[in-house]
Amino acid sequence: MKFPTLNTLLITLLASTAAFQAQAQLKLPASHTKQHNTLIANQRPSVNPFKIENNNILLNQVKAREAAMDNEIFNTFWNSESVNPYGNAVTIPDHHDIDVSEFQSPCPGHITSNYGYRSRFGRMHYGTDLKLQVGDTVRAAFSGKIRLTKYEGRGYGYYVIVRHDNGLETVYGHLSRFLVKPNQFVKAGDPIALGGNTGRSTGPHLHFETRYLGIPINPAAIIDFENQVPHKDIFAFDKRTYGKSQKYAPAKRKAKKNYASKKRRTRKK
Repeated sequence: MKFPTLNTLLITLLASTAAFQAQAQLKLPASHTKQHNTLIANQRPSVNPFKIENNNILLNQVKAREAAMDNEIFNTFWNSESVNPYGNAVTIPDHHDIDVSEFQSPCPGHITSNYGYRSRFGRMHYGTDLKLQVGDTVRAAFSGKIRLTKYEGRGYGYYVIVRHDNGLETVYGHLSRFLVKPNQFVKAGDPIALGGNTGRSTGPHLHFETRYLGIPINPAAIIDFENQVPHKDIFAFDKRTYGKSQKYAPAKRKAKKNYASKKRRTRKK
């Protein structure tokens, strides 16, 4: 029987010692896992930076701005049954630029009666009449909020008033049916009513008004109804001329004289 040599015993002892030390290093305390998880949890951000809906500060700022706009435009002189809710209770600015670039035609019909004084009836006509048929869709000229839906037998008939984001109000008269309700928000071009022949009307048409702080402005000064677009993106309201609103209308084009036809008529003589 052979006995291991001294060198062999030393090598075996060293190998066993190394293996035991390796096992001792790999074996972790029982509380290590719990401590590790706690450390990781504490490193997580409390707010996810990639989700804007969790940013309460930003949302509150946006809501505050929207509320301020609503208070200024849609709450001032809002609860009124009058076409002009402001009366003499507001200060008319000397000048005010009104963004009308969003305009959408309320109906595609041509002009049947212009804004201005009507000697035939002895009264002022504060809107532009547009041709339509009973039941045709009438649309919001600009985005805004419905202020009034009402009936007036000796005037507008069934009519809608919309207050817009740009500060204007538009009036739609002689309607046959409402498609909206008061305090409802609408976008430019949204259907708001059906055309009709109600109230003081001589035939189916849309009576369309544009007003700023209750002051009637000739719609043709703002809108090119022939091409169904605004004359300019910005309409400049001027206090010096608002009292004579009919002067807001663009200058009439002078008809060109047909000299050729005049010469032909002269030769025939």
